Amino acid sequence: MARILLTDDEDAIRGFVQRALEMDGHQITPAFDGADALEKLNGENGAFDLLLTDIRMPMMDGIALALAAARDFPAMTILLMTGYADQRERASGLDALIHDVVTKPFSLNQIRDAVADALTAGEQRLSA
Repeated sequence: MARILLTDDEDAIRGFVQRALEMDGHQITPAFDGADALEKLNGENGAFDLLLTDIRMPMMDGIALALAAARDFPAMTILLMTGYADQRERASGLDALIHDVVTKPFSLNQIRDAVADALTAGEQRLSA
């Protein structure tokens, strides 16, 4: 299955999403904010199939993280999460870089489906 870098500053959400995606057989590397995720991303030389990140976080937000990831690892698929309408609007200008934005709160099935869809789209993009 896929290697996923999961970034969210809320422990409960990060844990919920991690458990949900591990149920599908994915290997999850958790990060607690954008700076932590960028360090892990660079430490692994971008060897992740998907970056799944919250937008609103301290230190480095998900949009700054997505821009850095897209710049340094353009083959990586990026999926954003947010519970804030204004953050979703900020992400709308990144359509060329990100796959989608998942709105919080979401159900177990919604996040699993969104990740599956993003991974499929990433595979199709790479094989085209």
